[in-house]
Amino acid sequence: MDPYNKPKGPSPHYSLYQRELFKNGPQGKLPSVSTHPSKLQHDARNNLTNNGYWYASSNAGMGWTHHANREAFFKYRIIPRTLQDTNTRDLTTTVFGHKVPAPILFAPIGINKIYHPKGELAAATVAGELGLPYCLSTASSYSIEDVAAAHDKSAAVKNESNSVNEYSGSKRETESNAPRFFQLYASQDPQVTQSLLRRAWQNGFDACMITTDTPQLGYRPTDTDIGNYAFYAGNLGNEMGESDPVFMRKYGDELKHDPGRWIDHSVWHGKPLTWPAVEEIRNFWHELTNGRPFLVKGVQSVADAEKALSIGCDGIVVTNHAGRQVDGAVGSLEVLPEIAAAVGHKCTILFDSGIRTGSDIMKAMALGAHAVMVGRMWVWGLSTGEPGCRHVIKSLLADLDISMTVGGFQSLSDLNPDILKHDPHSTMPPGAAEPSILY
Repeated sequence: MDPYNKPKGPSPHYSLYQRELFKNGPQGKLPSVSTHPSKLQHDARNNLTNNGYWYASSNAGMGWTHHANREAFFKYRIIPRTLQDTNTRDLTTTVFGHKVPAPILFAPIGINKIYHPKGELAAATVAGELGLPYCLSTASSYSIEDVAAAHDKSAAVKNESNSVNEYSGSKRETESNAPRFFQLYASQDPQVTQSLLRRAWQNGFDACMITTDTPQLGYRPTDTDIGNYAFYAGNLGNEMGESDPVFMRKYGDELKHDPGRWIDHSVWHGKPLTWPAVEEIRNFWHELTNGRPFLVKGVQSVADAEKALSIGCDGIVVTNHAGRQVDGAVGSLEVLPEIAAAVGHKCTILFDSGIRTGSDIMKAMALGAHAVMVGRMWVWGLSTGEPGCRHVIKSLLADLDISMTVGGFQSLSDLNPDILKHDPHSTMPPGAAEPSILY
């Protein structure tokens, strides 16, 4: 932790953030939210409205899939190395041609205004400052254009670009430090889908990940018990539709009488996607962007991973929607090794669902992920606004940096299955997945 014994290496010394927090303590300068994942969730429960907290924290059914996500991490144990030179670390990686300082992406999460008025603008600002990829949800509570502007403004503060684009045709080759990607919920109207993708591309979102596991919401009792669905209230969640010229031209009059028109018919409800439909959208995106990456988000099996590649996808997101869709499903980390063995050498694998700590990131990378996506952590931080969101991500970066250092791993390339010991018979203690916070 000695700041005078930190030679310059490939990565920033994220570990020094912990030192900063320690030095601020005697002056009474404490973080607005905790750095401990369970306490962070407790803090968010106190900071958010009932609706805001439960929309972020609800799981499908009994929450067994959420539990499976965390238990899968518990069953893998890191085998530390000692007497390794880790005075500098290399946490850098490349995601779709963009060199980024750490393998962490902001997962796409909708209606961020339910957590804080600045919503997606705050999260995009933090991502831009830190040079980390930001993924915007189709269910955003700010427009594509507004989020792009906030992201560019924050990224422009840095003097040095870490983002070098190896793909041709992108509109943001070195424009900012941090790349941004677009998460698509495909509309039942192809013209609306195409309009969203055009806007995303025109505003510098240069990879598309289509979510395929949410033809409708999973059954979430903690939300249904309190009638918690902001989109139907009519004053939140329609911003993306209201800012889209094609949607408003075709359906704007209906939206006035039915606030659910956008979410029900143009985001995720009522009509499951099929592989041919996804292939058509992929073709449109590749033609529009001159071949920029297209991913399927929601993969949990080798068969689906291989199918995604067979229709020309450039990557996959291994995720079960953080346990919010199918109750009693496999944990995402459980299936990651076999998926990585099958397709990891052919495409980019992003991992999502259950990441809470730096060691979680190390385990996912060791088992075949090329980078991870973090969601609930930064949302809970956002409960106190932009500073809380920033604090959570900087803490996670420090955790990863320190865990690599004390574990004896200098580079992400050191992370492979051999650094882990798997105990399939171990059982996570009750309540360890998350704090027991009921009504």
